[in-house]
Amino acid sequence: MSSPQYDTYQTYGPAYAEAAYGGLAVPPADLHSAETLAYGTPAHADPYRPAYADTYRPAYEGPTLPGLPRQGAPAGDLPPACTERDDPDGDAGVRAGSRAASRTGSHRRSPRRRRTRLVERPDSSVLRLLPQALVVAFLAGGTTAFVAEDKAIELSVDGQERTLHTFADDVTELLAEEGVEVGAHDVVTPGHGAGLGNGDEVSVLHARPVRLTLDGHRREVWTTARTVAGVLRQLGVRQEGAYVSTSRSRPIGHAGLTLDVRTERTVTIMADGRARTVRTNAATVREAVEQAGITLRGQDTTSVAQTSFPRDGQTVTVLRITGGREIREEAIPFQVRRTDDPTLFRGTEVVASPGEPGLRRITYAVRTVNGVRQTPRRLTSEVVRAPRPQEVKVGTRPRPESVRGADHLNWQGLAACESGGRPDAVDPSGTYGGLYQFDTHTWHKLGGRGRPQDAPAAEQTYRAKKLYVRRGASPWPHCGGRLHQ
Repeated sequence: MSSPQYDTYQTYGPAYAEAAYGGLAVPPADLHSAETLAYGTPAHADPYRPAYADTYRPAYEGPTLPGLPRQGAPAGDLPPACTERDDPDGDAGVRAGSRAASRTGSHRRSPRRRRTRLVERPDSSVLRLLPQALVVAFLAGGTTAFVAEDKAIELSVDGQERTLHTFADDVTELLAEEGVEVGAHDVVTPGHGAGLGNGDEVSVLHARPVRLTLDGHRREVWTTARTVAGVLRQLGVRQEGAYVSTSRSRPIGHAGLTLDVRTERTVTIMADGRARTVRTNAATVREAVEQAGITLRGQDTTSVAQTSFPRDGQTVTVLRITGGREIREEAIPFQVRRTDDPTLFRGTEVVASPGEPGLRRITYAVRTVNGVRQTPRRLTSEVVRAPRPQEVKVGTRPRPESVRGADHLNWQGLAACESGGRPDAVDPSGTYGGLYQFDTHTWHKLGGRGRPQDAPAAEQTYRAKKLYVRRGASPWPHCGGRLHQ
């Protein structure tokens, strides 16, 4: 069993400490190791301790607590501070404990008295200050750590600046905390993963898509510029004299925009023997020609397509064109059809039906370019009259070797006299033809076909021999005498 003196302290000591510190419960202090301070010791006496004011006052001056003597009670009612030097036998402590126990009802008398040696009790001020010092130290350490982790950061998102406090360790964590989404084309300064310190600045510029047509070339670019003028500067586009499809001060939203830009270029126009050089941002060659003060009339055109984009340093020639249509008629050759005829001697061909050429009408486009006539271009073709084929009969009958009674005559001399030795000869009247100047009626009686001048020379000689056998030399009154020479 513990001594009455120690039991009495346990009864009112913790309750009193809890009441003195506003109801904050603290763990009991180690009374055997606590340093004892004399009453009234100033707070600055120890330079290694915090300078707190001396808040100690005797227990009888404090508030009345349950289980403790009321304020202003006589000193005899309080348990006296007892030391071994003041009471060598320890009876005072026993007596005081017995009286306190009788008032509080928490002490039972032991069957026999036992002398108890008490260690020196620390001063009450130590017990009051120690819990408060522990609480203050705990709060001060936590606050210091809290303040050390907090950072003031300047965050700018697309030019909108604000100051915020964060515990983030790097830029990526900060943007995630603030809900700032960053795409592949966005610019973050400093970069992702960069550490953060108090007072740092973080900038985020979101990129916008721009569907750009620059001097006829189409492409899509991403830009962090906020205006049309800004994106042109980023791309290095020469803006002086350039055509821009929208205002240069127009802001670029998150959805981007479509932009058509034509820079100023130098183009030379050659027309009517003169060269004109212009500075233009025209979209087509035709616009550049018009800006040079040149008018295209009628069929006039240019050396390059009028709808093409004029390039810097390009030379364009204007072509003055005049022209019309020209109609020509052309003959269509007839075909020759040959058929075998067994009544004709072999090697003999007779025209049964002469051919007739056809007629074709062709329309041509004729033009002159800068005064030079060009090769006519065929436009249409029309058949006015179809050709008629020529029918020719080809002899297949074996030729007789001779005519008895006429083979020994000078037929070559007769032919030379009648036709000059030409098988196709025809007299001026058109009545007689061939080597021997047969008329058509006589030729047919001798078995000939067609016209005599169309038959081979051998057949004509054969027919002439037959005629001589029938009529002698009378058919050739002027040249018949040659037969006997």
